Parts: sequence; structure tokens; C-alpha cells
Amino acid sequence: MKKKVKIIALASLIATISGCVGAMPEYKSSQSTMIVFKTQSMRYADQGFISRASNETKVEIYGSGQAVMRLRITPSQVCVTKFACLSKKEFNKKVLGNSNYPETLIENIFNGNRIFNSEGISDSEDSFTQNIVKAGMSIYYYKDSKKIEFNDTITGVKIKVINMN
Repeated sequence: MKKKVKIIALASLIATISGCVGAMPEYKSSQSTMIVFKTQSMRYADQGFISRASNETKVEIYGSGQAVMRLRITPSQVCVTKFACLSKKEFNKKVLGNSNYPETLIENIFNGNRIFNSEGISDSEDSFTQNIVKAGMSIYYYKDSKKIEFNDTITGVKIKVINMN
């Protein structure tokens, strides 16, 4: 019986690890940025890169020339340096602190897309702002050609991306 449990545990570990280190896509673009990523469990603010492939986004933050934080956002999961790979729902719960966020939230933020199906949107010529107030969240989200800013005053999550190009 113990041998069977060990085999199942080992198989689960291999499946989890292989999900994070699967074949890396060819990234079509890479953007030099200043990134602030602040949650209850993580705090980073430094220069970095956002790289995009057809169905994946990779976010890297560097400190003293070394990658101090990496996020690899795929259609089904988010791989984080500190937590390994998590489902998007688990990422929202463990890293962002709110399991009620949409599963597409983190990729929409780093890709500068509208969140929450454009709820609370105010468009202007080259930018948009979203103000979203729901149970457990009070979000200000802004995007223009040089900056993306997400702030939830209830969870304390702050994500800011400033384009350096």
C-alpha cells in the first residue's frame, strides 16, 4: 500500500513539474519595462521584460542583472518562480489573494487588455480606465500607450507596467 502511495505521489510531482518546464514557445515580441508587482506574498519593483508568444506571456523582473521573478502565463496555468505552476484559479487565490478574480485577469493585465468584460469602463482617445467595485474587491485599472496600472485597494494588489521603449 505504501509503495502505491509513493508511486502516485511521484507521478503527481512529475506531472506538475513537466507542466512548468514543457516546450517553450517562440516569443514573437519582447518589451523592456519597469514593473511593480506587489501582493501579500510577493513584492518586486524593478526593470524587466514582457515577452509574448501566440498563446503565452512571460514576465521577468530583474534585480542586479539576475531574474528575481518569472511568471509564465499559459492558457491553463501560471508558473511562478516562488510557487511552481498553479492553475489560474489557484494563482488568483494564493498569489493575488482573491479567488473571485476572473481566471484571465493576470494575462489581461500584462497584455493591456480590458478586464471583467469591460465592466466600469471609461474610454478616451488613447487610453481606458476601469473602476470596478464588487464584494471583496475595489479595483482601479488604467491603460494607455506607455503604462498599465492595476490596483485593488481591498486585497492590496498593485501591478504597474511602464513601457521603456
